[in-house]
Amino acid sequence: MQGSTLFKNLARTATDTLKRGLDQQVRLAVTGLSQAGKTAFITSLTDQLLHGSPRHLPFFPVQAEGRFLGAREMPQPHPLVPRFRYRDNLATLQAEPPRWAPSTHGISELRLHLKYKPDSGLRSFLGEPVTLVLDIVDYPGEWLLDLAMLEQSYGQWSAQQQQLLSQKPRADLAASWCQDARAYCEQGEQDELKTEQLAERYAALLQDFRESLGLYFLQPGRFLLPGELKGAPVLGFFPWQGEAGSDSALYRQLEKVFEQYKSEVVKRFYRDHFASMDRQVVLIDTLAALNHSRAAFLDLQLALTEVLKSFQYGQSGLLSRLFSPRIDKVLFAATQADRLTPDQRPALSSLLSELINPALEPIRFAGIEVGVETLAAICATQAGSGQLDGETLPCLRGRLVDNRQVTLFPGDIPASLPQSYFWESQGFAFPSFAPPLGLTSPLPHLRMDKALAFVLGDKLK
Repeated sequence: MQGSTLFKNLARTATDTLKRGLDQQVRLAVTGLSQAGKTAFITSLTDQLLHGSPRHLPFFPVQAEGRFLGAREMPQPHPLVPRFRYRDNLATLQAEPPRWAPSTHGISELRLHLKYKPDSGLRSFLGEPVTLVLDIVDYPGEWLLDLAMLEQSYGQWSAQQQQLLSQKPRADLAASWCQDARAYCEQGEQDELKTEQLAERYAALLQDFRESLGLYFLQPGRFLLPGELKGAPVLGFFPWQGEAGSDSALYRQLEKVFEQYKSEVVKRFYRDHFASMDRQVVLIDTLAALNHSRAAFLDLQLALTEVLKSFQYGQSGLLSRLFSPRIDKVLFAATQADRLTPDQRPALSSLLSELINPALEPIRFAGIEVGVETLAAICATQAGSGQLDGETLPCLRGRLVDNRQVTLFPGDIPASLPQSYFWESQGFAFPSFAPPLGLTSPLPHLRMDKALAFVLGDKLK
């Protein structure tokens, strides 16, 4: 009897140890450039996991196969990182009238426990449910833009920015700042107040580039979203506008602060937060860039190419040399696909592929699985058909942000980047819709189940 009890205890201990060894945890990073829909995406992703069903998520295998047992919000794992405000965002979407939740301006996290029945392997043999710990980490794409600066000296970065500032579409807006900064750089003597003023004006110029020109490749990213660093001396620099190779006191001071920014802000952010990520979602509002101009679209492509050229997510990438990241899957997602009729959504996928193709080769070479998806995290329109000039055409029905109920015929979207004359003769007009009335959980979506399948499907087998 004693031997039998001992055997049972040993068996139970072995089983418990095996289960602990099989416990899973995934840290999913979600980012995107300005207004890409990051808050809506994380809110919807959380809502789908908490309230989804096989009927609502037919392409999410663990749901479709009836193996998903439920999800639960858990306490915030890191006491110094704000919690992603899922419930507040949901309340905003369900208000009267419903509104989009405000954008986030810093890092936040949300932890979920996902319970499911495994369908293969040792976990299935144990015959009990398994829990996946999912940490969703929200961080601004504007901060991600700083990554490319880590491989640049102050002189190299300044030369790159000088070239951009001297060309269209930036040149006209930048002319006054460049003139004043050039005069100050050529004088060469450091004046703390003057340096601070020019740094603040440069930050305002970057904001103007984004808001007036729809541009994306804007560095330093913390000048756009400083967070807790607002007013800190580490933001007191700007790209050199004098002759290259200067040895003036001013140049040395700007170079010193530039290096401090890299070491104290950029490296620290990736060391403290990014190095532990397993999966990455990059959200891209392709339609917003098309809406604005060809220059905005090309600048978005430049931003993504520069970021991912340094990123590479793999063994030879910059982050690997610095922090040994372990990201093994990256999903690029074109957001707000509900602003297009269903027949045009494949073209959006093709356009997104063209946008990111220059950045994909080094990522795939590193053995990272890359996914491309078009989606609407929270669907705000209903697709249908209607009469226009005696012809039956695909249309969308929804509520615009000014509260008007409309029926629109958005027309075609190109499957590849059009030439300049297309914007000059026709252009694009994809209006912004407000959330639909009467939203309930699970939130309506387009292809969020596909996104879930890509980033989590293999972890829920």
